[in-house]
Amino acid sequence: GPAPACVLGIDLGTTSVKAALLVMGKQGQVVAESCSRETQAHTSSLEAGPQGMEQNVQKIIKALNECLAALPQQQLQRVSHIGISGQMHGIVFWKKDKGCKWTECDTGPTFVPEEVSHLITWQDGRCSPTFLSSLPLPQSHISLATGFGCATVYWYLKNSPDFLKSYDAAGTIHDYVVAMLCDLKKPLMSVQNAASWGYFNCRSKSWNTDILKKSGFPVDLLPEVGDPGSIAGKTISAWHGIPKGTKVGIALGDFQCSVYSCLTERTDAVLNISTSSQLTVSMPPGFQPPETPDPSSAVTYFPYFDGDYLAVAASLNGGNVLATFVDMVAQWTEELGLQVEKSAIYTKIIEAALAHNTTKLSIHPTIFGERHVPGQLASVTNIAVSDLTLGHVTRALCHGIIENLSSMLPVQHLMEMGVRRILGSGSALARNEVLRQELARIFPFPVVYGKDVDAAVGAAMVM
Repeated sequence: GPAPACVLGIDLGTTSVKAALLVMGKQGQVVAESCSRETQAHTSSLEAGPQGMEQNVQKIIKALNECLAALPQQQLQRVSHIGISGQMHGIVFWKKDKGCKWTECDTGPTFVPEEVSHLITWQDGRCSPTFLSSLPLPQSHISLATGFGCATVYWYLKNSPDFLKSYDAAGTIHDYVVAMLCDLKKPLMSVQNAASWGYFNCRSKSWNTDILKKSGFPVDLLPEVGDPGSIAGKTISAWHGIPKGTKVGIALGDFQCSVYSCLTERTDAVLNISTSSQLTVSMPPGFQPPETPDPSSAVTYFPYFDGDYLAVAASLNGGNVLATFVDMVAQWTEELGLQVEKSAIYTKIIEAALAHNTTKLSIHPTIFGERHVPGQLASVTNIAVSDLTLGHVTRALCHGIIENLSSMLPVQHLMEMGVRRILGSGSALARNEVLRQELARIFPFPVVYGKDVDAAVGAAMVM
């Protein structure tokens, strides 16, 4: 018979673009091919200066085109659906009728950005706490923060109003790609992405238009909103061999797609420790978040799929804490006139920590702060002469990273939510036996490793 159809999943990340082709196997969907390319898109912000975090959209789309060109043509020709996810909160502006131009490349037609702004990413810091407190209070269960799309628009209104006059459409970077592929006259955004921008009410699935209009916000820039998992449109042209008329899903949040790629049971929690760390559990059907946010709460409720929510303890501290510790040790050894490779230091500190099963030393490792307690930084207590070895310090550091997560979403809460096991993922957890030991010590659930989170795969699975 004819070869089976494929589903293409794309994730537009902070540092790289990934594409994955899924086909139906005997055990369900399997990844047939995947490809990743670094975007190297970071660029300086003329208006916001050092606080700004912007990316060049041309470079992101170039990486996307390179990714697709590297996938097998015969499989791309069998793609029936495209699912796209990307970094939430960020915003890109474009001109509706001049957002891109279609051109020929070696693998067929593709689009290149035309009248498009930089992407202002979720890491953007231009909106100071003082500026945010001057904005109208949103009608939303999520606290407004710098890097959120609507906050960025407000910043331009105040600091560079002429900038906004050049554009008549806006969305996340993945909303932009969907709009270009389907030639949408008005951008379409999922509830997941809309919630990440601020000034969006998840209960009514609507923007806070009355609040925004009163303060002079250009509400015409706001996209229309649809349900995650729905179809946004069809491709208006063949694209790298993918047939014209292929169905394209509404753009999704990368976090939700990452969870979707591995979460199969409601009784599972997902713990991901990479640069930062997240502990996630799905809320029971019918759950509605509180109408107003609690800024001091460590847990945020993210819209998921089919009207469900994820409870997320998103810590700013994870593998980055250990990386900083390694940097510190490397710097000390250099100051002592010695040269040691960082990779060698990492291996040695883990080996040293494995030699000590416990330590009395206590490290609260939040050197990057936390969103719910930004002023609380790291501290070391219970320092005894016997616990000053590299092994003791590394053990205490790993214990502190896991303990910090358990303080944000306690074991007792997980039990009350019906959690029966934890799915452990992320590069820091995969390569650090001490972190895994501390996870087993603090969380009394069986932990399953090996099923990694993958937003591109999740985006394809949703389709």
